[in-house]
Amino acid sequence: MKNEREKRAEGAMPEITLRDVTAPLFRHKKALIISFCTVFVLATVVAWAWAARYYQASMQVVVEQDRSDPAITAAQVANVNNNKPITLDQVTSEVALLQGEDMLRKVVSTCQLVEPDSWSVTDIFLPSDKAQRQAIKEESTMRSLSKKIKVEAATTSDVIDVKYGRVGEPEKPACVLQTLGKLYLEKHLLLQRPAGSSDFFAQETEKYHRALEASEKRLTDFSKTEKVAAPDILRGDMAQQLAMSEANLYQTQQAIAADQKRIDNVKAQLAATPARSNTSEVSNASFLLMQNLQAELLAAQVKRTQLALKFDPTYPLVKEADEEIAETKDAIAKAEQAKYVNTTTDRDPTYEFLRQDEAKTEADLAAQRASAAALVGSIRGMQTEMVKLDGQAVTQAALQREAKADEGNYLLYLGKREQERTSDALDLKRIANVAIAVPAVTPLLPKYSPFLVMLLGLFAAGFVAIASAYVMEYLDPSFRTPQEVSETLRIPVLATMPKKAA
Repeated sequence: MKNEREKRAEGAMPEITLRDVTAPLFRHKKALIISFCTVFVLATVVAWAWAARYYQASMQVVVEQDRSDPAITAAQVANVNNNKPITLDQVTSEVALLQGEDMLRKVVSTCQLVEPDSWSVTDIFLPSDKAQRQAIKEESTMRSLSKKIKVEAATTSDVIDVKYGRVGEPEKPACVLQTLGKLYLEKHLLLQRPAGSSDFFAQETEKYHRALEASEKRLTDFSKTEKVAAPDILRGDMAQQLAMSEANLYQTQQAIAADQKRIDNVKAQLAATPARSNTSEVSNASFLLMQNLQAELLAAQVKRTQLALKFDPTYPLVKEADEEIAETKDAIAKAEQAKYVNTTTDRDPTYEFLRQDEAKTEADLAAQRASAAALVGSIRGMQTEMVKLDGQAVTQAALQREAKADEGNYLLYLGKREQERTSDALDLKRIANVAIAVPAVTPLLPKYSPFLVMLLGLFAAGFVAIASAYVMEYLDPSFRTPQEVSETLRIPVLATMPKKAA
């Protein structure tokens, strides 16, 4: 078997032993230890100064369309918007909306990511005005926050993951994401629903409520002023009364015409009918005639006296008694001169019936003429009142239509206002096209375990230490063994001296 020197002389590759591998580590053990300690110390510092204080909060946003809002119109029944499936563009839009700078500015201000009295070396380059300097710090923090917040949308779902971590108090990351989620929902709902619709319907409801109260007041004042509550009903009743009065007037006029004709006929019959008729005729001596006439005169006078006690002198019976007395006296005067035949006469019953009928018909005619005159006055009054009621009914109907229209508008906008209140209540409950599926909570443990970081630092320190030893071995130009001298210089080594002996 060839020895090692012969193999080297022939240019063969020498065998690498464990000693050859570990020799650089021992030769540069100082650098190895320093690098190992340095890396491990740095890892320990990172573990307890950064990893132990680095907290990360996360939340998940689900993009959905299970909310059906009615269209904002003035109609009583609003059309409902139809939902559509979620598209990738919508998810991308929601991701961009979550990264809005206006919301991040509010997040920085709300969560106080910039302490008001904080100071750093870079503050010497900022303006002296405190408010301006604070605004610049908040703007810088907002830009840094926009880079640190990770908003990622899942590839095959409608879920958006939002994460944010920072070194410090664990409440800060949770505050940032909670505030961002709240502002995001408010902004999303503001974009989904028209701004000011609830205020508009509230204002319109109040306006028409005042208009309705004014219309009802005018309607009530009209009834008080005109002294009438329901002119249309009164007009209908009065129309019936007017028709009945006109019918009575026509009947009365007919009765007047009939009575007038009856009186004319009765007068004609009275003219043709004698007032008295002979009942007996006796020839007596003159003295006997005188006695009879005197007795009749006395009886007529007594009768006339009796009638005068009860009736007016113009009463037909009284007049008849006067005529009878006059006739009796005339007969006595004639009997004193001549001899008369005693003729007995009596009232004609036909004449008396016609005379009584004439008197009764004349009385009825007078009553009917008075009734007709009263009916004519009543009809004229009712016609005038109906004209007035017509105007009042038209005015009241106009006021009622106005009040009804105001009431309809009031009820319409009242319903719309309640719809908007319902939508606002649903919005406050976060019932929208997006929802916070997993809200951010305050993390209890840091994102990275400090012990795990130390363990990784331990492995990293060992790797760096070994790597540094080999690097230094590679960069060291000195010869360390006789073999390196003979291999590098191609000359034989005559003698070697151990390092300790030297």
